[in-house]
Amino acid sequence: MTAQRLAHIALLAAASVAPTLPLRAQDAPHVPDPKRGAVIAAQGTPQGAPACAQCHAFNGESDGSGAFPRLAQQSADYLAKELRDFASGVRSSALMSQVAKSMSSDEIADVAAYYATTSAPFVPQKPADPTLLKRGEELAKVGSEGEQIPACNACHGPGGAGEPPVIPYLAGQYGNYITLNLQMWQKGYRKNSPGGMAAVAEKLSARDIAAVSAYYQQLAPSLEGSLSAGSKQP
Repeated sequence: MTAQRLAHIALLAAASVAPTLPLRAQDAPHVPDPKRGAVIAAQGTPQGAPACAQCHAFNGESDGSGAFPRLAQQSADYLAKELRDFASGVRSSALMSQVAKSMSSDEIADVAAYYATTSAPFVPQKPADPTLLKRGEELAKVGSEGEQIPACNACHGPGGAGEPPVIPYLAGQYGNYITLNLQMWQKGYRKNSPGGMAAVAEKLSARDIAAVSAYYQQLAPSLEGSLSAGSKQP
């Protein structure tokens, strides 16, 4: 075999091997980085997503009004999924849809990982009507057989502590936010749980929605931000 032929074979071999190195690096799964997520929460992204802290606070407490949900210690998998749903249009929001579309998949994973690690106090809320709370507790714990409404805790866990990684906690979540999202499911603006939450929400009356929202809001595990008590029945 001539030297020229050997050189040609060597070049072909090099060409076939070289591209595999960067491809392997690109195919490596992204490991969520809470530190990078903290930067996104504080500063936003280069693509134009605003700082999450503007609405949700840096510690994930939000502002207590219920216009924005509490994010602190929520499951990272759940938070990332909801951001992806906003980006795809499965979940609709004039604000969050645009925010999520401005984030890469890695940025979504990072900021979700960050908020899953944060700890924030539970903002004290005004006491709710005892009759309303009683109805909310009934729906949360046992549901309503006559109206074919399943117990909320069957999915969201005892005391509304959630069932990570995919089902969020409700204990201490703002009542106005819970109410808004149950209404969104009723109206079809949220499509990311058609056989679950949408089916349940359509069976709830306006008073039932107010009751279950008030009940879960007052289940704040503690004002120190620990979810440990949320796994216990109140």
